[in-house]
Amino acid sequence: MKIIIKTKNLELTPSLENYINEKIGSLEKFIKNLQKEEEGKTLSEIFVEVEKESKHHRHGDIFRATAQVILPGKSLIAEAKGEDLLLVIVEVKDELQQEIKKYKLKKMDAKIKGGRKAKDQLKSET
Repeated sequence: MKIIIKTKNLELTPSLENYINEKIGSLEKFIKNLQKEEEGKTLSEIFVEVEKESKHHRHGDIFRATAQVILPGKSLIAEAKGEDLLLVIVEVKDELQQEIKKYKLKKMDAKIKGGRKAKDQLKSET
């Protein structure tokens, strides 16, 4: 899994990059069965954009983080805003984790439904 980080109005320090890689990288265990593989390479990518939106605000900084993971047949996006950059990153990770779980459940339900149809067709043929 490849994590691509982009920042806007904010400097990407090595510690921030490590923090994002650690938090977003923990999603790999949810994605590993859904990844496309080609010649031993995984093709799933997560795009993370972190920005500081504080030019219009009177007090404090407002941070926004967006994460997008591209899965076979679906693109999942999560977004969060807040005053603490690290908490915003955790919120995005949690939201994306919920989106991935929901996607996996839909895929499993579709497989079960397809299996039921095949079973019903076999019963009707006999």
